[in-house]
Amino acid sequence: MTGPDPFREHRNLLFSVAYRILGTAADAEDAVQDTWVKWSAADRSQVADPRAYLVRIVSNVAMDRLRSAQARRETYVGPWLPEPILTSADTADDVTTAESVSLALLVVLETLSPLERAVFVLKEAFGFTYAEIADAVARSEDAVRQAARRAREHVHSRRPRFHVDRARQREVTEQFVAAAAGGDINTLMELLAPDVTLWTDGGGKVRQAMRPVIGAERVAAWFAGVATRPYQGIAPADMAAEVVDLNGAPGVVFSGAGRVIATLSLDLDERGRITAIHNVANPDKLRSVATRIIHPIRPDR
Repeated sequence: MTGPDPFREHRNLLFSVAYRILGTAADAEDAVQDTWVKWSAADRSQVADPRAYLVRIVSNVAMDRLRSAQARRETYVGPWLPEPILTSADTADDVTTAESVSLALLVVLETLSPLERAVFVLKEAFGFTYAEIADAVARSEDAVRQAARRAREHVHSRRPRFHVDRARQREVTEQFVAAAAGGDINTLMELLAPDVTLWTDGGGKVRQAMRPVIGAERVAAWFAGVATRPYQGIAPADMAAEVVDLNGAPGVVFSGAGRVIATLSLDLDERGRITAIHNVANPDKLRSVATRIIHPIRPDR
């Protein structure tokens, strides 16, 4: 009688590791598939710890894929943002897990080397020991400690850590959506930090800002203008928005004409003001969200 399949048992973990290293759900799924192929060909009688073995495979596959992806992202049209994913309330309730999957953090992780990113993810998000990480990435424990230190210092300098109350995050998100839909610049200005930055990712496939929009006045004007114009052939009156759990925090999914057309994630400071907005509209990056939203989204849901 055979026991449970370790790959199936740890598949969610493998995807979680790969997604945080790669920043896209599609690439993470490919990395998990490659891991399964390698696992299927392995001599499992020699594997003492299947979980550690599988994490080692997926970490190295993800790092290899990230090296190739980074070269492609250098020629990406407009700002490159991670692919958003829908998450559960359980994820949001776990502060460490929610932070590790946030779009804002994933953007910062893009500036790390593949090794630093893998080490940071395995240590900070999943609590692996330095010895376990060294085995996973095929480096010495000392090299892993140094990579972890560099990664932590870089991440903390770019993204100071503080906890934003989930209820406050949802309240601000709902207020922002209502103000943007109504073209209410005054309310938008109250919600936005003076140095707020808007990042929009259309990938050259749909109309979006080609450079970051910086400053409360410019960001407010941008959203007020968007509320008055059709987007991808859909009139504002025919669009719908729903606040959902997106990358570990309240976010917004926009839909129209029976399809998902964009997502929006807000980053808040310790005073609850919006410091960054990540707007993903590249259709290739909306597939993971779209597959879990079967019916058109209605405001009264």
